[in-house]
Amino acid sequence: MTGQDFAFRGAELAAVYVLAEDDDGLRLAEIAGDRGGAQGLPTHIPLTGRSPAADAVRAGRPLWFGPADVAAYGAGGDTPLLHPGPGTSAGPLSLGVLPLGRGATELGCLLVAGDVGGGFDADSRTLLELYADQVAAGLESAAARSAGRPPQPRAHGPSLVPPLGGAFTLTLSTGALDADPQMLRLLGMPPERFDGRAETLLACAVPDDVPALMDIVEPGRLAEAGGQLAFRVRRPGGELRWLGLRCRLRFGADGTPERILGVVADAAYLRPTADEVAVVQELSAKLAGATTVREVSRLVVSALGGPLQANRIAVAELEGDRLFVTVLDPPDHQAWPQVWQSEWRSEWPDASCHALPTLQNALRDGHVSLWTSGTGLEEGLAGIGTGGLAVLPLPADGRMVGVCLVGWDEPHGFGPEERSLLTAVAGLVGQALTRAHALDAGHELATMLQRSLLPRKLPALAGGVAVARYLPATVGLEVGGDWYDVIPLADGHVALVIGDVQGHSAGAATIMGQMRTAVRAYAVEGHPPDVVVARANRLLMGMETDLFATCLYADLDMEEGIARFVRAGHLPPVLRHPDGTTQELQVEGGPPLGVLADTEFPMTEAGLAPGTLVTMLTDGLVESAHLALEDGMTRVREVLADADPGDAGRVADRLLGSADGRDDDVAVLLLRYDGTRVRPLRTHWTVWRLPDAVMHARRFTARTLKAWGVPEEMDVALLVVSELVTNAIAHTRGEVRLNLTLSADRLRIAVNDASPRSPVKPDIVDWEATGGRGLLIVEAMTAAWGSVPLSGGKQVWAEIAVAPADARG
Repeated sequence: MTGQDFAFRGAELAAVYVLAEDDDGLRLAEIAGDRGGAQGLPTHIPLTGRSPAADAVRAGRPLWFGPADVAAYGAGGDTPLLHPGPGTSAGPLSLGVLPLGRGATELGCLLVAGDVGGGFDADSRTLLELYADQVAAGLESAAARSAGRPPQPRAHGPSLVPPLGGAFTLTLSTGALDADPQMLRLLGMPPERFDGRAETLLACAVPDDVPALMDIVEPGRLAEAGGQLAFRVRRPGGELRWLGLRCRLRFGADGTPERILGVVADAAYLRPTADEVAVVQELSAKLAGATTVREVSRLVVSALGGPLQANRIAVAELEGDRLFVTVLDPPDHQAWPQVWQSEWRSEWPDASCHALPTLQNALRDGHVSLWTSGTGLEEGLAGIGTGGLAVLPLPADGRMVGVCLVGWDEPHGFGPEERSLLTAVAGLVGQALTRAHALDAGHELATMLQRSLLPRKLPALAGGVAVARYLPATVGLEVGGDWYDVIPLADGHVALVIGDVQGHSAGAATIMGQMRTAVRAYAVEGHPPDVVVARANRLLMGMETDLFATCLYADLDMEEGIARFVRAGHLPPVLRHPDGTTQELQVEGGPPLGVLADTEFPMTEAGLAPGTLVTMLTDGLVESAHLALEDGMTRVREVLADADPGDAGRVADRLLGSADGRDDDVAVLLLRYDGTRVRPLRTHWTVWRLPDAVMHARRFTARTLKAWGVPEEMDVALLVVSELVTNAIAHTRGEVRLNLTLSADRLRIAVNDASPRSPVKPDIVDWEATGGRGLLIVEAMTAAWGSVPLSGGKQVWAEIAVAPADARG
């Protein structure tokens, strides 16, 4: 049981006693050093008797004895203290007995002895107590690695007493650091090179561990964390050595922090166990066979999820100044901060490094960063791990290719085994990402092309929330022609578009990008929905391609809740009404784009109540070799009926369902219509073709405006109603309908008729003519007017500015 030489702060002998398994006592487990009295140490000490070791363990605090105390205690104790062995000449000893562990984790005690005259001074006692903490950490590790059994006496094997231990004192007012020779030897620092500066010793540590070392020597952090840390140094031959650091803060007479006392000791027990090495080896073997970035990322999550028991793991590639996330675990947008939810598409959420300065600094420095609970991080990172966050830059070929983020919800202390595992994994993953790019250049090209053609994020809308999801096919080249877009328009309108170009190829993706750009341009120019789609059709017909495309386009008035749909060979929209009922909206359709040059695309109008979900999707979601279209659409309606419309993103995620084995792209565009803060007032009147039809329309308008509280605009409104209704009755056949809508600051008058011909404003009016002035009067008296083609007819509308709702009320 006698081990190596021992000398620390005047102590020349150290003995470890551990709690015996079979009885209520302490058993001698190891002796280090030999003061000449080691042979007299008892091998077993009952806890029920009177002895320094038993008294210290029962009291739960260190006991210190000078030479006189040792003699007096030995005379009346049940168990002798130290007796010189045969042939020795041991002088008077000072003794310290320090309990190892506390409460439920009691392990035993450490006995130290040395010839220090009047006993160990205050600084020596503090440092020896810190040294005892090192011994306790080794005992805890040994117990954990032996299925919880306490260490037993043995003649061979790893030492329970750290064979090397050094002490230091840091004066906070000057920054001067006094380190003893043993500490310098541990760090591999020749005494003649040490200049008394803390920075010089910090440079000996592995760079990944330096930030934690710098934190622990800050007085505030030291008092909070207890001053315990494990770190690594690299020996001249390249070998990594684990060291344990324990610190304690000393205060001056005025209560201000004055000095930091610390102990650094060998911590060989922190070397990775066979299990930890196996995790790294297994991950390395799996990564060697990974051929795509997505596969590499998923392997990382599966390898770290179990050992670390983390709540969140993300892997992201670094492209320029943006991070493109390849895997988020858990794959639920609710579990991540807002910056990572920004236009969540179930694939490729992204974030700018500039919005996350801590992450940006970690990538620049290239070192693993560990952040404990309560650290002041920016919201985009703090929300990933409120209890602790590990930031792992992924290096390869001298540059950073990505980052792995590991977060915990509960307060988490980063053990040395975890730091070793995280550092090893970071290097493996960085190389694997680079290798995957090289092995799968086609996949990388497709990924970059897809990212550039789809919108990075959807705009925020007044009166609604739009979300989108996109999943590429998992069979063949992972790029296709599905696209979507949300386009804010003038006058509170927004355009929604979803489409699918035939085929899966770079050519299909290129056509898709051109079509998306064209539709956006035509919409922003102010064309009605049918004109937008018709022009996109002519554009595709003029391209040198045999590919065709389907498209569903919607123009939604966010104030009035009126949506106008145009369908070109695409699936119809599915509505979920506020009462939970679902409806596959019957939209009269035209042929796919690029099939017929001269064709019409009829428009269908639908009114939306606040809380309605509008779902637009591509056929990859509802039709496959194993799923009939009718069954797929039924499933979509069932999911929508059971969904909570308050969370549009979760509804979109549920629509995607299982994403494995896709043979086609999947795109979903979903909008929850909430309506504006001030709901428009609407009413309508069917105009009968009678001689006094205009009079009845004017009376209806007068009664309505009086009820709505807008009498000031009565005369102008009645004049506009007279002109529009007169034109509809005189120049069209079929039903005529008058619609009145009062929004926050304008009154809209619209007349629907069955004629597709748009009204024409005359350029010149003969003063002797009896007609032709109606549209000129409407234009002069209103803020705006126009004509919108509808399915089977048209709508002529005019808007009159009114006093704001607050002023009217």
